Amino acid sequence: MKSKTKKESKKNRLTGKEILKSFKTQRQMWLICAGALLWVLIFCYIPMLGNVIAFFDYIPGKSLFECKFIGLKNWIDFFSLPDMWRVFRNTLVISGLSMTIGFIMPIVFALLLNEIHHTVFKKAIQTISYLPYFISWVVVASILFTLLGTEGNINSILLHFGWISKPISFLNEKNYFWGILTSANIWKDLGWSAIIYISAIAGVDQELYQAGAVDGLGRFGKVWHITLPGIAPTIILLFIMNIGNILNAGFEQQLLIGNPLTKEVYENIDTYVYRYGVQIGRYSFATAVGLMKSVIGFALVMVANKISAKVTDMRLF
Repeated sequence: MKSKTKKESKKNRLTGKEILKSFKTQRQMWLICAGALLWVLIFCYIPMLGNVIAFFDYIPGKSLFECKFIGLKNWIDFFSLPDMWRVFRNTLVISGLSMTIGFIMPIVFALLLNEIHHTVFKKAIQTISYLPYFISWVVVASILFTLLGTEGNINSILLHFGWISKPISFLNEKNYFWGILTSANIWKDLGWSAIIYISAIAGVDQELYQAGAVDGLGRFGKVWHITLPGIAPTIILLFIMNIGNILNAGFEQQLLIGNPLTKEVYENIDTYVYRYGVQIGRYSFATAVGLMKSVIGFALVMVANKISAKVTDMRLF
């Protein structure tokens, strides 16, 4: 089987002449995409050359040739910083909650939305679920302060029913912070993240549902045996892509919602680097950590892609 797949892969490889021929036959399509490709090249790939300052003691205003080459010193300094492992713990916990609960919720929401057959009601819920995505974190933070402050609506309700004797300062308690942050992330991104799953569900063959009904499947049975297997490739591919963001635990929300009392649980790699790299002015240090995150993320995506190809026969590339 392995030899066959290798032979098939060699057959499927395009030669230089075939690639050039495809460019000529599809030149109109390439011409349409030229603007987007140029934009990606200018704003995404050319700036990557700036990562070289991670290996230098860069001083703004000076030429790179005038700066001292320090090699891996920035990475050594990063792992030598106090509280580094606490910062790594916070990063992995926050991103882990996003990759589990935050990843599952849009799938559940898309499945539930698909079960609504009233068109107007379904579109209304869909539209309402998209709105939080377009709200800035500044507004979300002010909503959270209004709801969860000591004089906020949640405390007023709890006091009114006698469930608590005195107001709880939710945003100043370390035990509540991860739950509040995860809930806010889910609320903000739920509808937008569900769009691709809704599209995938729409592509499932409707005849399968009719066959399932003939076989006696109920609504839950159709979801479990038809819908979920139908969108499984989409779920796996998105999960592989999300693994690359395991060290991206957020930035704005922590700075806006967090405070000195919750710093022990909210400070992650991004906020730590912001403090050392931007506020203190160690730009090469900040670049080094950003480069490290990108390399780790890329490596994790490659590993997850290989594991997925072996276990589920599905892969990103």
